[in-house]
Amino acid sequence: MTTPLPLDPVVHGRARVAATPAESGAPAGRRARSRASTAFLTAIAAVVGSAFVVPALWILIGSFRPNLDILSNLSPLSWQLIVPTRLTLANYAGLLGSDGFAAALVNSLVVCLASVALGLVISAMAAYALSVFNFPGREAVFAVVVISFMVPFEAIAIPLSQLFTTWGLGNTLTGLILPGLGNGLAIFNLRQYFLGIPRSYREAAMIDGASEPRILASVFFPMSGPALTNSALLIFLGQWTAYLWPLLMVSDRNKQLAPVALAATFGEHSANYGENFAGAVLLSLVPAVSIFVLQRFFGRLSLASGEK
Repeated sequence: MTTPLPLDPVVHGRARVAATPAESGAPAGRRARSRASTAFLTAIAAVVGSAFVVPALWILIGSFRPNLDILSNLSPLSWQLIVPTRLTLANYAGLLGSDGFAAALVNSLVVCLASVALGLVISAMAAYALSVFNFPGREAVFAVVVISFMVPFEAIAIPLSQLFTTWGLGNTLTGLILPGLGNGLAIFNLRQYFLGIPRSYREAAMIDGASEPRILASVFFPMSGPALTNSALLIFLGQWTAYLWPLLMVSDRNKQLAPVALAATFGEHSANYGENFAGAVLLSLVPAVSIFVLQRFFGRLSLASGEK
């Protein structure tokens, strides 16, 4: 009697797979449905993105068009809405050469840079105290800090401006800088980052005789590059986009900031849309460039894990 030879498992497996082709159709169908779903979601994202990009692109292109050509292609709509037939720099030249907008840009830069330099120091010291020192009422103080950036500034702007005017800070750059120094969100951001720094670093520095300001400057600052960059952007953008506060505090045209100066270019019965668009582009360009330049610091200088 002949004993049957055992089947080769590899050959047998191939034969079994080949014998059931219907099973291989299911993954192919799922892949097809996944591709269709991805294509559909991509199309929706493109439409939604266009709703945000097209108006910004129209403003950017309109800033280089003659004033009379900006609204001429809106009705009926045509391809010339996005593709201009004439380009000019007259809008930028007219805006920067008159109405004090160039001086207002300089004032805005001075206020923002001073606010960032002083605000970072104040916010870092407050965050250091709230993250390192254990003192009675620390959590209550931190709660006040959190509540401070939840309250809209517009709710306290009018009484605060009256108080500043009483102190003689009206029509001064100092009065514009001070409200941006105590940024609760920057303190919160830095405090949460400082909590992640091992306490052994501070203890080792104290053993070497370092004072608390020295520890903050030499240990915590170098390790907190992303948090410092993020906090600097928060302070800068808050001051750069401020409109209500300079409107309340400054009546002197030579001390005015760029957003208010740009709004002043709108006339009661007419408006130069070319210059308005040029001003909007300039006001948007500064924070955009700042974020583009500083974004590489978000992922660098991060604290390495582990202790020695």
